[in-house]
Amino acid sequence: MSDAPSEETPQGLGLGTFLGVYTPTVLTILGVILYLRMGWVVGQAGVGGAVLIVLIAHAITIITALSLSSLSTNMRVGVGGAYFIISRSLGLEMGGALGIPLYLSQTLSVTLYAFGLAESALFVFGATGVDPWVVQAIAAGIVVAVTALAARSTVFALKAQLPIMGFIAISLVCLVAGVDWGSTPAAPPTNFHAEPFWGVFAVFFPAVTGVMAGLGLSGDLREPGKSIPIGVLFAVGTGFVVYLAAPFVLSQAASFDELLNDKLIWTKVAVGGMLAILPGLFGAVLSSAIGSILGAPRTLQALAQDGLVPGRVGKLNNTTGEPMFALYLSGGVALAAVLLGDLNAVAEVVSMFFLTTYGMLNLAAALEAWVKDPSFRPRLRIPFWLSLLGAVGCFLAMALISPVAFVIAVVVELALWWWLSKRRLHAAWGDLRTGFWFAAMRLALMKLRTARFDPRNWRPHLLVFSGDLERDLPVVRMATNFGQDHGIVTVCTLIPGHLDDRSACLERRARHKQMLDAAGLIAFPEVHVVDTLEQGLLTTAQANGFAGVHSNMVALRWPRSVENLPRVIRWVRHFDSLGKSTMIMRPSSGKLAPATEREILVWWKGKESNGDLMLLLAHLLVLSPRWHGARIVLLSIVSNPAESRPLVDRVKASLADSNIALRVETIVRTGDDGVVDLIRDRSREADLVFLGMSLVELGQEEAGAARLEALAGDLDSLIFVRNSGPFRGRLV
Repeated sequence: MSDAPSEETPQGLGLGTFLGVYTPTVLTILGVILYLRMGWVVGQAGVGGAVLIVLIAHAITIITALSLSSLSTNMRVGVGGAYFIISRSLGLEMGGALGIPLYLSQTLSVTLYAFGLAESALFVFGATGVDPWVVQAIAAGIVVAVTALAARSTVFALKAQLPIMGFIAISLVCLVAGVDWGSTPAAPPTNFHAEPFWGVFAVFFPAVTGVMAGLGLSGDLREPGKSIPIGVLFAVGTGFVVYLAAPFVLSQAASFDELLNDKLIWTKVAVGGMLAILPGLFGAVLSSAIGSILGAPRTLQALAQDGLVPGRVGKLNNTTGEPMFALYLSGGVALAAVLLGDLNAVAEVVSMFFLTTYGMLNLAAALEAWVKDPSFRPRLRIPFWLSLLGAVGCFLAMALISPVAFVIAVVVELALWWWLSKRRLHAAWGDLRTGFWFAAMRLALMKLRTARFDPRNWRPHLLVFSGDLERDLPVVRMATNFGQDHGIVTVCTLIPGHLDDRSACLERRARHKQMLDAAGLIAFPEVHVVDTLEQGLLTTAQANGFAGVHSNMVALRWPRSVENLPRVIRWVRHFDSLGKSTMIMRPSSGKLAPATEREILVWWKGKESNGDLMLLLAHLLVLSPRWHGARIVLLSIVSNPAESRPLVDRVKASLADSNIALRVETIVRTGDDGVVDLIRDRSREADLVFLGMSLVELGQEEAGAARLEALAGDLDSLIFVRNSGPFRGRLV
């Protein structure tokens, strides 16, 4: 997978694995849930239930860690962490749809941790029942302090986390040392409290969502491809050991009632009491805030580098080399969020955005493994199904934690993806989407190879031959209307000449693609050099298609000069021998009436089996947005009035199960009336006319051309149809 040139240069501060990845990750994992909620989890679910929760949550986290490790060893990870990896795998649109909410989540996390630190400090020191503004003021001060610490120096902020890690280690040792291991456990293995299992799981799960902290400084790592997998996996492993041991330690130290009702149970059990626990507790919350304020500006910097937000936002300071504007902006957003007061509801949505990111990291790894692009060469390979299981686990956890917040997060991200898709962003790298569509195409083609084809499955795949695409755009537009955005339309231009003219062909094909895109037409342009026009037509008609999906109809424009009509009739005979139906189209040269006022005439003779194809094409046309609401009239000519009613009844009976809305009419031919005159007189006011074509014998092309010219006359919009497919007479 190729990345932008700027991503190949040495990165940022040149941090190593321990300081740049392991430390922020493990400190985010061993946070406030461990100190203030783990006892409650054991009290609610029992030791066995708590262990099961830890196992399920860490299974998701470990798989996510493996997925991002696989992705990060396949590319030079630049600034932006999770955003960078997702955008390089799934494209800018998906990266931005997740990156913008991820940035806001990282920023608001600073506020959440500040509130948590302020409230826990007041609780510890007995200052309960204070006014909300006091909590807000303390939280605001913490946000300012954390932002100032990060602004002074990223390395200094990271090094400030080292003593915090020491405090956490001391608190864990003191907790274990304070337990009387020789006594009977105070809390039995099971507990049947009223709180449902998944409700307890939802409370615990944020403890294991610290994986993102290890990605936040990806642009400042000396060797991100090496540091990210090692640092994240070791941090997750450390957290797994601690959380797996915690239920056994706490159940040995306190009863269920104590675990449920005393949030500071650690201070009652540990050797040294509050002096041993509080530095670790406060440090864990503070370190999480530091990790967020360091990661958020870098996500914003990456978004700015990719043009998803204004470039000024991600500009680096000339002195420090840090994204200072992004840092201060992030601090300002976090500070403004303090004014919201109660962030419980916002916290759920923040968790949803984080979990969506984890899920998409797993999905990206699964798709990369499934697609098997030659450029996907990670040093750490994991099975496709394992990453897919991790993605499903993340999305399931979101739904279980809060269905409402889950829906809000998904709606916001889909809206951002749609908005970014409309901007037609252009990336300087390839992503897995092309490989995904190749893999999906191959799977579909393999299924089609053994599928049973039936008239009900038939749809037009049109090969449109065009000598002048600008003039023939109405023909292509009509062809795409027939396809209903489900058929395949190929627009082919043939240039008599030699292969030395190949470069001119490529330039012309590029122009044709631009013309089709500008006209809003979904069609595949081709330009080929041929020895002769007729031989090129036949060769292209036979070869058009891929792996069993071939064109079944050929569309030609009514020639500019009637002298060329005999040659076109000869081509129709050749296409018929190839089993390909043919349309000769004369598109309208005037302005069409409103769709609901249009009339489409289908002239049904009943002798050449062209009628069913013409009727089906008319029906497909009426289903298209440009012709929706038009009326279909099926017309036949009879010799006397007595034939009229029986013919109408037979036609209606034969079409009773077709579910095609139409009106059946007959025209009685009197003695002096010519068929051609009757058709032209009735068709003159119609918006579109379908007429069938019979095959013309070899050598009779001039006579056949005269008949078609007489029928066409001065009609403005008509299509001659020859049904040559395998389902003749059975399409309706």
